[in-house]
Amino acid sequence: MRIAIVAESFLPLMNGVTHSILRVLEYLQERGDEVLVIAPSTLDAGAPGEVYGAHVHRLPSVPLAGYTNVRVAMGGVSRVKRILADYAPDVVHLASPFVLGWRAAQAAHQLGIPTVAVYQTEVPGYAGRYGVPFLENWAWARVENIHLLASRTLAPSSFALNQLRGRGIPRVEMWRRGVDTRRFSPDKRDAGWRGTVAPAGERIIGYVGRLAVEKQVQDLAALRTVPGTRLVIVGDGPQRQALEEALPDAVFTGFLGGEELARAVASFDLFVHPGEFETFCQTIQEAMASGVPVVATGRGGPLDLVENSRTGWLYEPGDLADLRSRVMDLMGDDAKRRAFAAAAHASVQGRTWSALGAELVRHYQAVLAAGVPCNGRTTSTTRQGAAL
Repeated sequence: MRIAIVAESFLPLMNGVTHSILRVLEYLQERGDEVLVIAPSTLDAGAPGEVYGAHVHRLPSVPLAGYTNVRVAMGGVSRVKRILADYAPDVVHLASPFVLGWRAAQAAHQLGIPTVAVYQTEVPGYAGRYGVPFLENWAWARVENIHLLASRTLAPSSFALNQLRGRGIPRVEMWRRGVDTRRFSPDKRDAGWRGTVAPAGERIIGYVGRLAVEKQVQDLAALRTVPGTRLVIVGDGPQRQALEEALPDAVFTGFLGGEELARAVASFDLFVHPGEFETFCQTIQEAMASGVPVVATGRGGPLDLVENSRTGWLYEPGDLADLRSRVMDLMGDDAKRRAFAAAAHASVQGRTWSALGAELVRHYQAVLAAGVPCNGRTTSTTRQGAAL
């Protein structure tokens, strides 16, 4: 097939959206598909122009306020429409669409090209966290307009699927995320690394993710005085300085990737994620694949990933006393923690990106067969060159 992936964010910025796009590109390259990635420009002169065989078309962009490394693409629908018309894809993949993705949704619709919109970021929920709750309704209207135009929307969790269907968005299906169980493995546990961050032999409570307001990392202050533990924060972001001040006893490693990240995660004794706006939460899967039990908030993606009293604990959103209690339960019982760790590891085996890639291609095939939506229905379209 000939596929255009419109990425709201992409390399060199690494986040959940970029990570899933890279795995999709890797799979599509193995299949022999032709792929174009349309993404915001970057100031990094070393940013690749081709990734896994896909050409990357960069659009002029400006930095997002407060996030100097996050870029927002400029220009209107007509510019994206020209790019798509010239490339003539069989299907357009909208990755976490909101700004650039909204233009691409309109452009593809006008050109009669089927679209698959992958819902990955609960942008409306961020509004309250950033002190602008009056923008939440506007943001939901944008999300709804994008997904109403899409031929199919893919949601990463049952929470997200029900959330979208509850807002009247049709044609929503589930598409979860894979995890690399060779890279993230209990075998990567490293006593030497543990000694550098917890030299007194403390048990390690770890967090991995962006250090930003919507991740609620500040809630981990409730764990500062858990006996015999060391809090380790892996990641970077605009809140890092404020968090270092709020959590003076924690170890901040900064951003880690590749084998460094795999080693760090496998060396945790417990993984904690306090964010309430995760549509999936890939880092939870990576921790579980590494043989680490999880304590996470009982909202969003974690509801599907963490099985209470087996692979970890879900705590009541906003109830930091409950968070602390769940952490104390596992950190105070080595046998229980080891049992949870084994169950967590077993629960994610078989969730390969190859299997998820094949599932995604079936969604592409389905929208090609169904045609482009028109007023909530579909109209038949004939596209040439769709090598199914």
